[in-house]
Amino acid sequence: MSTGKPIPDSCSQDQEDNASLDQDHAVLSDETDITSTFKEDAEEEFSELEVGDDNDNFQKASVPRDSSATEESSSRSRERYDGDTAFKLYLREIGQVALLKPHEEIELALRIQKGDAEARDQMIKANLRLVVKIAHDYEGLGLPLLDLINEGNIGLMKAVERFDPTKGSKLSTYSAWWIKQSIKRSLANQAKTIRLPVHLVDKISKLKRTALKLQEAIGREPTDEELAEELEMDPGRVARLRRAAIRPASLDSPIGDDHSTFAEIISDEKAQNPYKHLEDKTVTDMLHDLVKTLPHREATILEYRFGLDGGLERTLEEVGEHFGVTRERVRQIQNLALS
Repeated sequence: MSTGKPIPDSCSQDQEDNASLDQDHAVLSDETDITSTFKEDAEEEFSELEVGDDNDNFQKASVPRDSSATEESSSRSRERYDGDTAFKLYLREIGQVALLKPHEEIELALRIQKGDAEARDQMIKANLRLVVKIAHDYEGLGLPLLDLINEGNIGLMKAVERFDPTKGSKLSTYSAWWIKQSIKRSLANQAKTIRLPVHLVDKISKLKRTALKLQEAIGREPTDEELAEELEMDPGRVARLRRAAIRPASLDSPIGDDHSTFAEIISDEKAQNPYKHLEDKTVTDMLHDLVKTLPHREATILEYRFGLDGGLERTLEEVGEHFGVTRERVRQIQNLALS
């Protein structure tokens, strides 16, 4: 099937389009942020949302109704929305935009080529659901879903501007590449402390989807060998991709609802356990008190033998050499003192 603009296959063409995407990112980010326009009328029930896939085949996807949307307007104005609520409101907003019919899409595309800004906005709004669907494939790789959608929308804007309906393709097919490329570049630049190449982000995303698929099939987490067989890849490379996918976590990250952090539950293996230190000190003090009840020579030999003088524990031979007696004599004095 032909497309509005041939999807770059060669490495040089891919780099050229990536550079173009970078140049336009700053311009597009200054425009009206379509994803942030939420309507205040959230009380209307919107229970189903049509989602378009890459082939423009649309299927029904349930959207849970937000219970907070049924509260009074005065309460709603004071409510602090979290990320989930904002996402539901966004789905509610874009779900109210009618999908374009083929002839409407062609008509709008021709108007866009003539510089019609209103037609451009209408085309973008009608395809925002495609961005949501694609963004879900990259969820859990380092950026929040709303950020992925925002980046995907930038790619959609670029695709709408370059779309040529005379080539015989649909916008959903053509724009999917631009949306994915924008999301992958964002993940590569922002998701990790150490930047990952775009092609590696794509491989990690594919690995994640395959691992979830295998986990559902076999009922457990797949091994590197099982993933390698499924992906037709070397097990060592799978292991390296898994390590690259690990995200660093801040020690100050909250856990649970009691404002606890990772730093509070992760122990320092090199630090001395205070309870063990207290126990050792208590036992040492008790031994010193007992040794003081012995004759001076026996007490001195025991302190030197077991390190009660602050040094290390010595062998019978070492004690004998230090005091000028035989090993057997040290053993006899030790047994006599301990008895």
